[in-house]
Amino acid sequence: MKRDHGLQAAGPGSVRAMKNWRYMALHAAAAAAFIFLLQRYALSATLESSLLWALTFGGCAAGLAYMQSNR
Repeated sequence: MKRDHGLQAAGPGSVRAMKNWRYMALHAAAAAAFIFLLQRYALSATLESSLLWALTFGGCAAGLAYMQSNR
């Protein structure tokens, strides 16, 4: 089974590259919002703690989306 090498790498400014960045940003924002709301309201954590966890989970989600988009 051969891969289509035309879809391997998206050059700068291409539509596929923009979709990947949008996908990563949405993935990070959704994860950050979820963990913030969970920490702040469900677990009654402080604002600083909730923001720190949201930043951490958002970064991890962006990294995971980046890894998945490069498969």
